[in-house]
Amino acid sequence: MATQAPQSPQAAQAAQAVKSPATLDEAVAALAAMPAAVPVAGGTDLMASVNSGQLRPAALVGLGRISEIRGWQYQDGHALLGAGLTHARMGRPDFAALIPALAAAARAAGPPTIRNAGTLGGNIASASPTGDSLPVLAALEATLIIAGPGGARREVPVSHLLAGMEMLRAGELIGFVRVPLLHAPQVFLKATGRTGPGRATCSVALVLDPARRGVRCAVGAIAPMPLRPVEAENWVASLIDWDAERALDPQALHAFGDYVAASCIPDQTPDGTTEQLPPAVLHLRRTVAVLARRALGRALS
Repeated sequence: MATQAPQSPQAAQAAQAVKSPATLDEAVAALAAMPAAVPVAGGTDLMASVNSGQLRPAALVGLGRISEIRGWQYQDGHALLGAGLTHARMGRPDFAALIPALAAAARAAGPPTIRNAGTLGGNIASASPTGDSLPVLAALEATLIIAGPGGARREVPVSHLLAGMEMLRAGELIGFVRVPLLHAPQVFLKATGRTGPGRATCSVALVLDPARRGVRCAVGAIAPMPLRPVEAENWVASLIDWDAERALDPQALHAFGDYVAASCIPDQTPDGTTEQLPPAVLHLRRTVAVLARRALGRALS
């Protein structure tokens, strides 16, 4: 078990069986043998649900002993990240040199107790709208490597899983996350409120992709999944001088923030009518605009 928080009486009674496999395939086999079992790594979300009485798992499959998913390796211009990487580990300087935006998101994930226990795979699997790594993975267009029974592996774009287009099947686990190494500026910014320690009210991840002359942006925490303002990305990418100093007119930078915010929080309703947004929503839209503008400005500078 990777969690270090003391268990309440409810938690102590919750799990009737605990397995601690040493490999990813052993963990998959344990889940197949115990269909009611719940996998647990850092346990930051799971134990909160158990302690509040919302969840009473019949069995647990602990992932803390699986060393193969706790590091990373290079693979054809990508980084293959183990799903067991903790936020604390991703926040270190060596990882930040590799994927700066993901490291920034990991450092912003909450207090040390959360960063030391919480994992990349857990952040994805729980799919909380306020998960700090999720907009970064969406902007990077990351791919998940899913481990299944019998040594099977399949690949799923992270955006498909978060949007519910594809789901984890029975006995499957997120094993790795493949992220392109862009060797270009990346930025993660978030605004927080009083909804919890470090919990985002909105967040923005932005990456530059000079090889494709592209800008990729994702906005988190304002919807059930990160939002990609693709039209705004394409528009601003067409204005950047990619052959010189990646310069951009200040007015275009300001307009980009507004474009992103309007794309993510539109005035129009689904039936095409226009409505006056409530003050709280207007404030949120202004916050998104400011974060997007600052993120692009920092990336270009």
